[in-house]
Amino acid sequence: MHYYPTILIVLLSLLFQHSFAQETAASDSVVYTEIDYGTTPQKLEIAEITISGADNYEDFVLIGFSGLQVGDMITVPGEGITDVVRRFWKQGLFSDVKVFATKIEDGKIWLHIQLRQRPQVSKINYNGLKKGEIDELKDRLGIVEGNQITPNISDRAVTVIKKYLEEKGFMNVDAFVYQRNDPEKTGHVIVDIEVDKKVKTKVGKIVITGNKALSFNQINKTMKKTNDRNWRNFFRTKKFVREEYDKDKIALIDKYNEIGYRDAYIVTDSVVAIDEKNVAVYITVDEGDKYYFRNIKWIGNTIYPHEYLSQVLNIKKGDVYNYKHLMERLQTDENEAVSKLYQDRGYLFSQIDPVEVLIENDSIDFEMRVHEGKQATINKIEIKGNTRVYEHVVRRELYTKPGQLYSQSDIMRTYRELAGMGHFDPEKIKPDIQPDMESGTVDIAYELETKGSDQVEFSAGWGATGIVGTVGLKFSNFAIQNLFKPETYRIVPQGEGQTFSINARTNGQSYSSFSASFLEPWLGGKRPNSLSASIYYAAQTGVSDRFWESMSNFYSNPYGNYGGYGGYGGYGGYGGYGGYGGYGSGYGQDYSSAYQALYQNETDPNRYMRTLGASIGYGKRLNWPDDYFAFYGELSFQRFMLSDWQYMPPLTDGNYNNFSLNLTLSRNSIFNPIYTRRGSSFSMGLKITPPYSALNGKDYTDPAMTNQERYKWIEYHKWTFSGKTFTPITPDEKFILMTRVMFGYLGHYNPNARSPYETYNMGGDGMSAYTSYGTEYVAMRGYESNSLVPYDPQRRTRIGYLYNKFTAELRYPLSLEQSATIYVLGFLEAGNSFNSIANYNPFNLKRAAGIGVRIFLPMFGMMGIDWGYGFDTNTTGQKSGSQFHFVLGQEL
Repeated sequence: MHYYPTILIVLLSLLFQHSFAQETAASDSVVYTEIDYGTTPQKLEIAEITISGADNYEDFVLIGFSGLQVGDMITVPGEGITDVVRRFWKQGLFSDVKVFATKIEDGKIWLHIQLRQRPQVSKINYNGLKKGEIDELKDRLGIVEGNQITPNISDRAVTVIKKYLEEKGFMNVDAFVYQRNDPEKTGHVIVDIEVDKKVKTKVGKIVITGNKALSFNQINKTMKKTNDRNWRNFFRTKKFVREEYDKDKIALIDKYNEIGYRDAYIVTDSVVAIDEKNVAVYITVDEGDKYYFRNIKWIGNTIYPHEYLSQVLNIKKGDVYNYKHLMERLQTDENEAVSKLYQDRGYLFSQIDPVEVLIENDSIDFEMRVHEGKQATINKIEIKGNTRVYEHVVRRELYTKPGQLYSQSDIMRTYRELAGMGHFDPEKIKPDIQPDMESGTVDIAYELETKGSDQVEFSAGWGATGIVGTVGLKFSNFAIQNLFKPETYRIVPQGEGQTFSINARTNGQSYSSFSASFLEPWLGGKRPNSLSASIYYAAQTGVSDRFWESMSNFYSNPYGNYGGYGGYGGYGGYGGYGGYGGYGSGYGQDYSSAYQALYQNETDPNRYMRTLGASIGYGKRLNWPDDYFAFYGELSFQRFMLSDWQYMPPLTDGNYNNFSLNLTLSRNSIFNPIYTRRGSSFSMGLKITPPYSALNGKDYTDPAMTNQERYKWIEYHKWTFSGKTFTPITPDEKFILMTRVMFGYLGHYNPNARSPYETYNMGGDGMSAYTSYGTEYVAMRGYESNSLVPYDPQRRTRIGYLYNKFTAELRYPLSLEQSATIYVLGFLEAGNSFNSIANYNPFNLKRAAGIGVRIFLPMFGMMGIDWGYGFDTNTTGQKSGSQFHFVLGQEL
């Protein structure tokens, strides 16, 4: 008679194990030898290990889980068998584990491990959750179709669901994870996740007691995420979230500490349900006494005298105690912290510990214990993540060099230069600083994330003469050195960080232009001296007399009264070349469609204005007054060729030349040119021509002098100034205040030779559908394009020789991702233009306000739209009112 005993090493359920063993015995002819735990333990060699019950895993993997292998010595009976069971339980993949001895003889043992797998998930059902909530939660829960599910996974999922919904204000959530067998798949279960959110919990009221130094409103402002229904919290969340409430309690005590109450603490707090929707928050505070700084003594400082350190710390005897401010002045202030003094001189390992040495009544004495340490030398610098430009192009922008003393200012300056290159995401630039105190060295790795900075432009604008198409390409990583190296080409040779751009515009017969430019930012590759060059050509064609006759007959009125027929009348009728005009006598808007229909068929090739120009410039970074200064000089030449051109009086026929020298002194300390948070930019420019009227001996007062003689060589001196500042107004540096001032003046050597070119057209978005190289367009939001150009009675046309403009802009980012930088803004703007310095009145300003949005896409550059409201009249006396303006690369 055969005997089939089974010994269960781990007992989950006597009944379950008995039935499972019977099933095994009935289906398997192997005889299991009982391990008698009452006998004397003996060491046996494992002869064989077999596995059953886990078909989804390879046997060698499961044997690895057991921790055993053939040939091992094991004590039977003993802890070795029990440890095998524990190891399988620890995996969390099995609901039952049994270990059997199938044979024991000759000092050897044959082991069999019998497993029961946990079920796999075939389907997941969510009940009580919205689709968006499911999408956010499903990757966090750890329950995945095709994977096994364990009790730990189920419990964790419930916890995650409750915490997620608590953050949304649901404090009384019930959540359950149920399993049921899948009738269509053996060994699989369907998981039902049942959620009852109940109602969202909001703060019904907040009761504060014990507060005297801080009013309720001040406390309410400090607790940013726990807000009652006070009208001051109209735009703030009212939901109650326990985690945010705990943070707000810490913020409350921090606020007390900032105003001198260093001993303030919360005595008691409670959250009491008012009803199923609202809770009441009760907080009792003990403010303690108010403290003040008294004596501050420096110990251990040898590099800087204590007088200078105290001056930089800028905390005086009698100042209200504020530990947060103290630590900012010592360590965290990016620009003026005391520790930055040491770090800028290489003392990277320096430490300053503020110690309270005496508390007497309401005063506290401090010792600033300075450990200067030794200076740190830069050992190694790595560039990581650069896949766009040659490494030497990046390294030449670094202000940190191997062998130099460490300087925190050099780290920040390097960040600025890398961000300004335009090849890397400025939000992802991270200097990884690894100091080694033993060797006195530091390794620096700049972690970069490459972004595309080449840009393409395909656009079409609707102007007075119909559609104007534009095609433009800008390559910001050009490499002229690689022209004959085809392997470096990605459309054009790349790698050296040079800029090459081309642009073409046309609307068919009446207008076309072409321009190309090149910039080498590091001429010679050793110093940041730039070389730039550009060429451009534009041709505009006028219309025949038949066109004017047709328009005049169409409206039974001489065309001269209509201000350029909705956008072309140039200076004579006001409106420029961009299709914006239409002021005149008020009929421009009606003329526009008729004008455009006739224009293309009535162009006269004998009436034109053609502009040919070229320039070459050289820039140099200066070291004085500091190395944010730069100087730029440029020589440029323009030739204007006119034939019967009636749109720019007094010049109608002939060739006119503009040869000028442009000198610019600038200082730029801006960080991150796309969404700038701090820094400033100032520039002063002078563009001059030779005083031809004083050199050629001609009498410019002679009325017989022709315009061809008077303006053959155009003369002027042009002065410009612009300044911008960026100031973060919130600690997280998201709300940014940008302020700007601009000024321009076109002067003359001889009043009888005032230049008709280089003048200012003010108003609108600063764009023209056509390119007019003889005019500078100045944006002024809230007013139509060119609507703030004053009338010059001497020339009997509208022309601006001087302007000023002031802007304040508040910005807030919506996205700072590499793929798209998006921010919104609100602005106040004031400005005006004048036809002479004698008429200049700095207080005669046209005012506007509005809002806008900007989107920067690496492929297309800066784009946006602004709505502005002009509060004043334009130069024709019309009320401006509401205006929309589009941004395509230009700055408003």
